[in-house]
Amino acid sequence: MYRDLKSRLRKAVVLAIACCTMLLAGGCGTGENTGTAAETNKPLVINLSGGDSGLPSPYAHYPRGPGTFKMSLIFDSLLERGEQGYIPWLAEKWELSPDGKIYTFTLRQGVNWHDGSPLTAQDVKFTLEYFAKHIPVSNELEIDGKTIVEAAEVINDHTIKIAVTKPNATILGRLGTVRIIPKHIWEKVDDPKKFTAPAAVIGCGPYVLKEYHKEQGAYKFEAFAGYWGPKPQVQVLQFIPVSDSMLAFNKGEIDLTAVTADLLARYENNKEYVIKQNPAFWGYRLLFNMEKRPELKDKQVRQAFAHAINRQELVDKVARGAAIPASAGYLPASHIWYNQNVRQYDFNIEKAKELLQGKKLTFTLLISSGEARIAELMKISLAQAGIELVVRSVDGKTRDAAVISGDYELIINGHGGWGGDADLLRTAYVAQSPDQSPSSRGVRGYSNEAISTLCEQQLVEIDPAKRKLLIFRLQEEIAEEIPQIPLMNTTGYIVYRPAKYGNWRYMFDHHEVSHNKLSYLAVQ
Repeated sequence: MYRDLKSRLRKAVVLAIACCTMLLAGGCGTGENTGTAAETNKPLVINLSGGDSGLPSPYAHYPRGPGTFKMSLIFDSLLERGEQGYIPWLAEKWELSPDGKIYTFTLRQGVNWHDGSPLTAQDVKFTLEYFAKHIPVSNELEIDGKTIVEAAEVINDHTIKIAVTKPNATILGRLGTVRIIPKHIWEKVDDPKKFTAPAAVIGCGPYVLKEYHKEQGAYKFEAFAGYWGPKPQVQVLQFIPVSDSMLAFNKGEIDLTAVTADLLARYENNKEYVIKQNPAFWGYRLLFNMEKRPELKDKQVRQAFAHAINRQELVDKVARGAAIPASAGYLPASHIWYNQNVRQYDFNIEKAKELLQGKKLTFTLLISSGEARIAELMKISLAQAGIELVVRSVDGKTRDAAVISGDYELIINGHGGWGGDADLLRTAYVAQSPDQSPSSRGVRGYSNEAISTLCEQQLVEIDPAKRKLLIFRLQEEIAEEIPQIPLMNTTGYIVYRPAKYGNWRYMFDHHEVSHNKLSYLAVQ
């Protein structure tokens, strides 16, 4: 159905071009393009490694970073993630009432949808109400299954007041990153999960989806000529199927790739290439399902696991040095609220045996193919302590489904987002909301009053200094209890050719430059 969107969206794009003029965002600025395409006035085409992330609509993309990113190319939000924090986007300014319950957003003027219709505050109100009724894949408007929005009031075409149920520290980021959808299209849609017509990918963002080949995992995005904001520097962005990304990069088929530490030498001291090291915001963790295996409720058993896993070995042999051992308190060392004084678990087989008190245990460990080497090393070291692992490997989507459904005893989950708001501790340890994301799921069968209380206290604490103290205490409790085992946080490398394009930039809380839509825009 979506093998080629070009012909189906042609009329919409032509109308948008005819109706829209380029309006640059106040305060966003413009930057210089980088590369030969700008110098020769040829459209700049960037090719990246592909992979199917679903149709990039709010209801059809896959619940991981690549899917969310592709959707963000099409759909804008009130705020965006910049390099230092949230920045104004569709909203040029906002105010918060003294009681912390009412947010007033002033929208930019001159914003148009890809079909030429103007965006107004009615679209924002509609989005909030529609998402409350029909939960999207990336749902920022609920906490533990309960909506955070009490009411939305349109003041005028460019002003909206949003009342929240109660103040908390994450509200601005949650409201600000909701992807706004056009009312005039979605108000006619009763079942959004089945809505896959071309209109499902009409947004007001900087790019229009031209092609999507599900079987190949291939996408083609083109810059929206009527975009309100910072001018797209990349006119065509393509995700193409490749069997080996480094080989494809070396042949010039793609323009950026991850590179392992042992292969950096071929790109170092060469002006043709730039190498960047990612922040440690991607990580792996071992999840315990205490509903299926109640013996894991014994803290000493969990601590035995922690002592019997050689995390430095995982860093050296799996990540080839491009990682750091994860903190038992979960937040990585690169997080702004990392507590370096939490309890850590050194690799100590004798200590693990002592904690197990002679018990011999066997567990089934579910992994995807990407965690095979981690599982292999863990299996060897845990066996020395008396814990046998039966490893079962499945594809990544099946593994993610198991995380959400709870169909596992032990499972290794790797994902990004470890640099986000510290409320991620609550979602990782106590939250049990019907979230579709495999990275936002508490520990099954586990409860701890101290951890739960601290999680709730930090959520509603508006004062940053007081909240930081709560987050530090929470990390200490988590490290002592070790309800799951953070394994390692990767700090991998990327390489690109600056002569082709060099505007790659990180978000303040994310590890991947290619997942940042500001990387493709003229934002200073």
